[in-house]
Amino acid sequence: MSLKNRLSICALSLAIGLASTTTSADELDVGVTTTGIPFTFVDTQTQEPTGAMVDLAKAIAAKTGDTVSFEITAFSALIPALKTGKIDMISAGMFATEKRAEIVDFSDVVYSYGDAMFVASDDDTPYTIDDLDGEVVGAQVGTTFADALQARGTFKEVKLYDALPDIMRDVKLGRLKAGFGDKPIIAYQIGQNPGLGVRMVGTYEAAKQSPLALAVSKDNPELLARVNKAIAEMKSSGELFDIFAKYGL
Repeated sequence: MSLKNRLSICALSLAIGLASTTTSADELDVGVTTTGIPFTFVDTQTQEPTGAMVDLAKAIAAKTGDTVSFEITAFSALIPALKTGKIDMISAGMFATEKRAEIVDFSDVVYSYGDAMFVASDDDTPYTIDDLDGEVVGAQVGTTFADALQARGTFKEVKLYDALPDIMRDVKLGRLKAGFGDKPIIAYQIGQNPGLGVRMVGTYEAAKQSPLALAVSKDNPELLARVNKAIAEMKSSGELFDIFAKYGL
């Protein structure tokens, strides 16, 4: 083989090696919502997605060597977007339920919490859920809370909303007797903005604490394995705790 040919082969091998190095990292399109404060929301100053689950996705990507971009998506559209390949992963305030696990694969649990009831701030009645029989209540579409309320069958109506602030508005205006949603999100929003006109009902007890996790397509077990490895490392180092503690969780 001539020197010229040997040099050409070496150059080609080097080019292939460099290409494989630069393309080894995947670009992950991560679905988030804008109404899940403090889990996922948009920073009003930067207009960029932020929150505990956004920080978590960034930290995971840093450990897996991937790049990450965020796709703002309505909560009810997150799983359809994942199934159709519009996003690669969901990192939002989504519970890992058995029903959802039939459609997507969930990571290891990263946080757990239950729901909360809220009523108009000028209503100081110490409600239990049984006190709301025959009333109109509200919940966010696509959530486990909405499913549980509808399954009770005791309310005059369970109105479904795309966003939690819309439920709060209608509770304040008297269109709903009460609203239900993620306890950390409700507590954070009321704490940050007392002018919302609603209060959490302290006498209400959540039926259970549910696990929060990230979701990936069932067609992508390799990504799930990388994500779980990163989560395990973050649990061991305390980084996972620090991410949620940053947002008062």
